[in-house]
Amino acid sequence: MHTLPLRTSRNTFARSKRPIPPLSQCVRHQRCFHDYFVTHLPSSSVHPDARSSTGPHHKLPRDKSTPHDPNRTGRSPASMVGVNREMTVVRIPLRSAKHHFGSSVSRGNRPYNEDAFQAGTIEIPAFAKRRPISLTRLTPLQGAGREGTSADSASGDPQVFYFGVFDGHGGNECSDFLKDRLHGYVEDGARDFELESSLKKVSDSGASSTEQRRGLSSSDLAQAGRESLDAIETRVEGGTRPAKVPAVGSSEKPASSKADRTVPPKGAPPLKQSESKRKAEELERGLVNSWKEVVGGYFKRFKPQYFSLSSGGQGHILEREVVRGKQMSTSDATGDHTAEGVGIETVLTYAFLKADLDFVAAQASKRDDDPVLADRPLNDDDVLGKKNITTKGIGGSKRFKGGSTCSIALISTPTPTPFWHPASPATLITSHVGDTRILVCSTATGLAVPLTSDHHPSHPVEAERLRRYASVFTTDSFGEERVLGLANTRAFGDIASKRIGVSAEPEIRRLEMSPAEYSFLVLVSDGVSGSLGDQEIVDIVKEARTPDQASRDVVSFAVDYGGKDGEADNATALVVRLGGWERRSEGGLGSMGTKEVRDWRKQEALDPRSRRT
Repeated sequence: MHTLPLRTSRNTFARSKRPIPPLSQCVRHQRCFHDYFVTHLPSSSVHPDARSSTGPHHKLPRDKSTPHDPNRTGRSPASMVGVNREMTVVRIPLRSAKHHFGSSVSRGNRPYNEDAFQAGTIEIPAFAKRRPISLTRLTPLQGAGREGTSADSASGDPQVFYFGVFDGHGGNECSDFLKDRLHGYVEDGARDFELESSLKKVSDSGASSTEQRRGLSSSDLAQAGRESLDAIETRVEGGTRPAKVPAVGSSEKPASSKADRTVPPKGAPPLKQSESKRKAEELERGLVNSWKEVVGGYFKRFKPQYFSLSSGGQGHILEREVVRGKQMSTSDATGDHTAEGVGIETVLTYAFLKADLDFVAAQASKRDDDPVLADRPLNDDDVLGKKNITTKGIGGSKRFKGGSTCSIALISTPTPTPFWHPASPATLITSHVGDTRILVCSTATGLAVPLTSDHHPSHPVEAERLRRYASVFTTDSFGEERVLGLANTRAFGDIASKRIGVSAEPEIRRLEMSPAEYSFLVLVSDGVSGSLGDQEIVDIVKEARTPDQASRDVVSFAVDYGGKDGEADNATALVVRLGGWERRSEGGLGSMGTKEVRDWRKQEALDPRSRRT
């Protein structure tokens, strides 16, 4: 059984200590983010033993062991409430769970840091694929069976975990806005679209939601974890070879990170989670019309993915298949993909576009600091004005023309067993804009599996999308294509580039993860992925003992040895443990596939003669 360590040093709390906002600020659209998760543990591990005089044994600071009020909106690093004599619900700060999550940030050589990240849980219904009945009925839920498992959320579902990386450019206003507010847009979208849990539907065989979410006893869960790890058959893929190292004295450089990247796999089909199609169409139509009125240009004809046809989108779940001529019948559909409806993919698309609209519209109504442009009419800007635009709390008090890329990962499980347990299946959904990057490592092959693609002008899909609106693509001194000076064709903010199609339409991918199928999840900003290849990042993580150490190793390597001509960008890395973590170095070539290239990078970085021209 894998349980999270509850010991946290004073230095850990000192490093993560942040000012606590007043409760009045924790409103519906900007609540305090849940940067902790809730789990069930035996009472003996968190409460002092009254029969012993040797002192408390809960290994939590006494001042943190305060009664837990579920309705309380303030932050609490760790708090608990007794369920019964045997079990206790305990809050654990995710950033202190070093064996399960790690984060590291560096500003590199830049005078300031524009990156941001977020990690915790959000309050949305579960979107995980339900387990087969044969698995859910293996063992009845016993009294001690919840030991070490994640507690249910307020809705009764297992908690949904949220990880995000935001890479700002031109300032940190937009990246900070996304860090503090984007999860609220996702939660509000789930409520507005009346999303229901994917676990509550009664199956064809009559199994209720309680049976579907049933967990295993502690001994059976441990045995299932060992069996899942043992069932992974490690292998070396046919195309896997050690990375090529340039010859001594050669001016050749190793393969760049772009050459190392593979095409992301096709995502799993969405699941229907809402019957409120008419309300969804109204929300979608209102948002699309707002984009047409406020910005215009590209947004007069754009077709958001996962939006209904009547609102100008590409169609909901099965509706999209009919449009493509596949005429998919109910009997041909797989899983829950059986009828037209709304899923979490629609909510994520709506949340991204709504957050971007609010941010851009707020900037358009603010005062410009430029003494020349400030006297020009608002219609001369690239974004038109709109009446009754609220600017409170969005991007500061002055106009902000920069932007931010964004990658978020949501993890949902069909049972209370946490996603990092080897026996637990899980569903991973990524929503991505820009050139931040999300990777998972295959336990069997040891290969990096990208879940995002870089939204650059050189990408075929992006080039086709934008050439109808952009007058010309330019090439900078590094040989990279740009549009209006921007390297990214999708981003939040960037008010001056919205009309030509630099939008926040997300690339969404659903990945159904079998037990122990993947070892870990990595989210990085372009300060890491711009200088290191996907496989290099994954191999560095494999050599670390914990995700916390792995995140620091990735950022340190990217800043110290991966920068171009000694220039290191802001770098951020998040590493999340998945079920196959214990066998992360056994698949494929382990961490040896890129070791020689990484050693070569170190040697070049430390050799002063290598920088001579």
